[in-house]
Amino acid sequence: MLIQRPHDVPPSEITPKSVFAERRQFLRLAAGGALVLALSDAHAGDRLPAAAASPYSTPEEPTPYRHVTGYNNFVEFGSGKDIPAERAHRLRTSPWSVTLDGLVHKPRMLAIEDILKLAPLEERVYRLRCVEGWSMVVPWVGFSLSTLLKQVEPLGSARYVALESVVQPDTQPGVRLPLLDWPYTEGLRLDEAMHPLTLAAVGLYGEVMPKQNGAPVRLVVPWKYGFKSAKSIVRIRFTDKEPLTTWNKLQPDEYGFYANVNPEVSHPRWSQARERRIGDFLKRPTQLFNGYAEQVGPLYAGMDLRKFY
Repeated sequence: MLIQRPHDVPPSEITPKSVFAERRQFLRLAAGGALVLALSDAHAGDRLPAAAASPYSTPEEPTPYRHVTGYNNFVEFGSGKDIPAERAHRLRTSPWSVTLDGLVHKPRMLAIEDILKLAPLEERVYRLRCVEGWSMVVPWVGFSLSTLLKQVEPLGSARYVALESVVQPDTQPGVRLPLLDWPYTEGLRLDEAMHPLTLAAVGLYGEVMPKQNGAPVRLVVPWKYGFKSAKSIVRIRFTDKEPLTTWNKLQPDEYGFYANVNPEVSHPRWSQARERRIGDFLKRPTQLFNGYAEQVGPLYAGMDLRKFY
């Protein structure tokens, strides 16, 4: 994968916590509790309904908006980190629906407008750690993925979920190339997918999700490397077998199915022991499970984390 390093950002350009908190309160008051936003008519930058602060949020300062939206991995548009922001405006996000099928009692296709109504939105400030060694802190807006998954009542035999991203050859030049086996597919164990930290995100910084960040709905799994968090999801399939996933199929020695952040397990081409937070000059130690070990560590009790990487 192509690795690019962003320009360092002076501390003066990082969003002050007090300013972000005041802005969040303003959005709540302006949006009003009764507002229901139809995402099919919305655009990046539009306000989302009021989102409650989440107890799952990290207290760290969010990464500046311009980096969260301007430095992305979204290979359907190209491999450079700045390319998605340049090209993703072409992505068609209206109409949009997500199919939930496989080993379920009630397979369904839900429009994005109906997905938005499933649960009150929460604002969750999560760390994001990418396998290339850079990291961010992102104030996502969404709700626990489990709320969406429960709509179809998974069978007792379901053990995994496979998530598929949209394929639009006319708007996504990357999918016209044989770089990967399209559509982009990711997967989780069902207990990982149902964990309350696992987020179905529809926005960030209190606004509608920008297309380069995975509009209109994407996955966020904060204790795993970023490539696990599928963008622009169109299908979630329940299965009894571990699903084949895009990067794992292409380079299984570099991209394991679990992809849990682990400073003790190096990528074949670089160490994972340290990371560079965008905006910082110095690197910092990488935390096991990206700092969420207390919440998710029990999911992997007794597992060899070097083997199941």
